[in-house]
Amino acid sequence: MTAAVIFDLDGVLVDSEPLSLGVLAEEMRAAGIADATADEVGRQFLGVALPVIRAYVAERLGRPVPEAFAERFEDRLLARYPKELRVIPGVPELLDDLTNAGIPIAIATGGSLRRMGETLRVSGLDRWFRGRAFSADQVAMGKPAPDLFLLAARELRVDPADCVVLEDSPHGVTGALRAGARAVGFVGGSHLDSRRAEHVELLRRKGAAPVLDSMTGMFAALTRPA
Repeated sequence: MTAAVIFDLDGVLVDSEPLSLGVLAEEMRAAGIADATADEVGRQFLGVALPVIRAYVAERLGRPVPEAFAERFEDRLLARYPKELRVIPGVPELLDDLTNAGIPIAIATGGSLRRMGETLRVSGLDRWFRGRAFSADQVAMGKPAPDLFLLAARELRVDPADCVVLEDSPHGVTGALRAGARAVGFVGGSHLDSRRAEHVELLRRKGAAPVLDSMTGMFAALTRPA
């Protein structure tokens, strides 16, 4: 049976990806990548840590990324959260159900510690994850490397092979499987409205099973035997 559930944050627990992808594309255009769009950024970088994106921007520009790139991106994004950040429908009920069943839960996000903390605070989800929320800032390599999931499992004192990871990103699914965990896919975020069926197949090819588009039935998917 499932010993613990590890959640991605953006696009899984909160519907934040349209905000972050839009702001990130704006910053990339401001840096000099004129053809950057939110859709293309999402297709390439959904779920990865900002240093990977900085490296891509530097490669495209042929010069170092402006020093303030990451800070400016987060400042602009987090300024929008109080009015625009939304929790994915059904998430509080799912977290309550897992907690009441005695199943430990954690977060493993490619976002920074600062962004993770503000996301949890503004959304009100912090009460479920105090001391059990982990960022790519805390490991040597972010998704698709397994490091972040291994950290979460270690802190929960469970075997990664007994964990289930809920992810909306192909990079996250790959990282979860490399850690030895089982991956369940989620495609209910509004950033996937224009390509949901395509993304379902992508997550399935990466190894997520099942892939759901809402939190309905999610408790059973996360807790069923492998």
